[in-house]
Amino acid sequence: MISLRPEEERDYEKIFQVIEEAFRNVENSDHQEHFLVEKLRKSEDFIPELSIVADFVNDDTGEEELVGHILFSKVTIENGSESFESLALAPVSVKPEYQNQGIGGHLIAFGHVIAQELGFKSVVLIGHEKYYPKFEYRKASDFGITFPFEIPDANGMAVELVENGLKNIKGMVKYPKEFGIE
Repeated sequence: MISLRPEEERDYEKIFQVIEEAFRNVENSDHQEHFLVEKLRKSEDFIPELSIVADFVNDDTGEEELVGHILFSKVTIENGSESFESLALAPVSVKPEYQNQGIGGHLIAFGHVIAQELGFKSVVLIGHEKYYPKFEYRKASDFGITFPFEIPDANGMAVELVENGLKNIKGMVKYPKEFGIE
């Protein structure tokens, strides 16, 4: 059984390990995701309720093992003098031996619900073009949203958490300085 909850300080070391293991053999990674999460935790763009862990609960023993993590942090979509608040999903991580069992999907769906409850209307991400559309992500360019770096169009995505959450919102995503993107 999997249980989802906001991270706690006692989880930090395990989260670091889960993220590092999850991205260790990923080709399109700078292998710095675990450090990014540590930096974002200290930033004003960090939302504690949106740093979520997945625990595997052994039905027989009741023991819990932290096997996944997801982080949504504040970003803005900038268009000249206009600025719109959104979230960035980065990263979502599942320990390799627990991948392909739906845990990442549960983290994404649960994160979307919490984000909606907190009043957020949209999420942007850079990710795999075959995975994220399962969660209603579409090309960000369909919404008129761009990124401050070169990426294949299919990999820059966005989702509306509420109906028309991105209506009339166009511009470039501005990431917190912790992402290291100028």
